[in-house]
Amino acid sequence: MIILKSAREIAIMREAGRIAARVHEALREAIRPGVETRELDALADRLIREAGGVPTFKGYHDYPASICTSVNEVVVHGIPSSRRLREGDIVAIDLGVTYQGYVGDCAYTWPVGEVSDEARRLLQVTQEALQLAIEQCRPGRHLGDIGHAVQSHVEAAGFSVVREYVGHGIGASMHEDPQVPNYGQPGTGVVLRPGMVLAIEPMVNAGTWEVRVLPDRWTVVTADGRYSAHFEHTVAITEGDPLILTLP
Repeated sequence: MIILKSAREIAIMREAGRIAARVHEALREAIRPGVETRELDALADRLIREAGGVPTFKGYHDYPASICTSVNEVVVHGIPSSRRLREGDIVAIDLGVTYQGYVGDCAYTWPVGEVSDEARRLLQVTQEALQLAIEQCRPGRHLGDIGHAVQSHVEAAGFSVVREYVGHGIGASMHEDPQVPNYGQPGTGVVLRPGMVLAIEPMVNAGTWEVRVLPDRWTVVTADGRYSAHFEHTVAITEGDPLILTLP
């Protein structure tokens, strides 16, 4: 069941999204060679709580941290640890903030120092795909339009979209209906309506779209070991233009 949000609920989600975006800005400044991913987690946890929010991820289905730190070939759900970032790495930071009972969810992938040309292009194409998807978030369009916007841009660049993990509706719960795939055909799927709020999150691999899950049952990696990038915004469908809720 798709839950439409009121103007009041969207306003609360906007504040949750602002907190998430400001935490991302602080994390971006903290990312450098030598930093441990668990240090980034501790920073995010502190900043979220100081802003009056709660880290949505912590304890969600027993997830042990406040953010996901997915390095290089890790697609999503990387668990912060003593791993130190190195020059040339890329690290996707995914985080959720619960504020007054509603969630804002967003992800960015950052370069660590100087990265390869392919890595930089992967980040650029994934971020462009997210923006193209957001442009489709208008009343009367379809979920298939969102997925097609991502897939066509990514594949034209020679990369691939992950199939097993998708975006989602969001509100009082982090995961609500509908699912929002990063692939699809235009004009198919659920019709978008004002009041729908979606977490749109292209996950793009440099090589194959296939992935596998590590024994910790959380960490998802590319099947071929090549890099993956992840960008995400929480977006409200309005009577007019899309409203991105996870901006500073």
